[in-house]
Amino acid sequence: MSDFLSWQVGDVRITRIQESEESGLEWVLKDATPENLKTIDWLAPHFIDEKGEATWSIHALVLEVGNRRIIVDTCVGNDKNLPMPLWNQLSGSFLADLERAGFPRESIDTVLCTHLHVDHVGWNTIFEDGAWKPTFPNARYLVAREEWAYWQEQDDDFTEAVFSESVRPVEAAGLIDLVDKDARITDEVRLEPTPGHTPGHVSIHVASGGQNAVITGDMTHHPCQLAHPEWGSPVDADFDGGIATREAFYDRYADGETLVIGTHFATPTAGRVVRDGKTYRLDTD
Repeated sequence: MSDFLSWQVGDVRITRIQESEESGLEWVLKDATPENLKTIDWLAPHFIDEKGEATWSIHALVLEVGNRRIIVDTCVGNDKNLPMPLWNQLSGSFLADLERAGFPRESIDTVLCTHLHVDHVGWNTIFEDGAWKPTFPNARYLVAREEWAYWQEQDDDFTEAVFSESVRPVEAAGLIDLVDKDARITDEVRLEPTPGHTPGHVSIHVASGGQNAVITGDMTHHPCQLAHPEWGSPVDADFDGGIATREAFYDRYADGETLVIGTHFATPTAGRVVRDGKTYRLDTD
């Protein structure tokens, strides 16, 4: 039996390749304190730990669509020189795990970036022969035009650290394609605009055989936000816009059959949005 989480959506297979799973999320969602989280009883046992801290995951998702192999977001990556101890100079087994799941890096033909934050672009590149090179040499790396334009205007040191190692080497190799924020990638896969966290942020909608799934990206960091859509992140480019996007998203998919796969949701990672009084919860049964 495979140790990789996966979901079948019509003819599309979605497989999770996990880089890490952690506890404690107040640095991303300041309201996600144990005191606040304990008031949301449905978060246990999957989305809070025994101390009441939020549990969360960093993972990529691989879509098998016919002969296509599409990877959504690429985690933090190894060997990165980042000014944050949590993710600096990692040395994990992600690439080996990706191959063990049946996806050697040469088999990936498309990389979809929900946005260009550090923990979503890291495995875009690997350090080989003294230089950063694209990890997926046979892939096109797709980024929404609005997202790309936004980051070209940022000149802080952290952005420079991320882009110099994880984005510009792919651009220099000529592998980046800028696309519309609602672009259709295949008959089954399209981008769904979910701005707020960043201006060009997109989620990934999969529709096949009458079944649907949406990969959230950072539109929602943690399931607690279903109960509190107003809990945003200090790194949201548009805080109020992020709230509006979450409220609209939850309302759109509530009480339906669409599977919501959280880009940072801890195991079991996916569920369906259900109305819960005036807000929502994630049903993982």
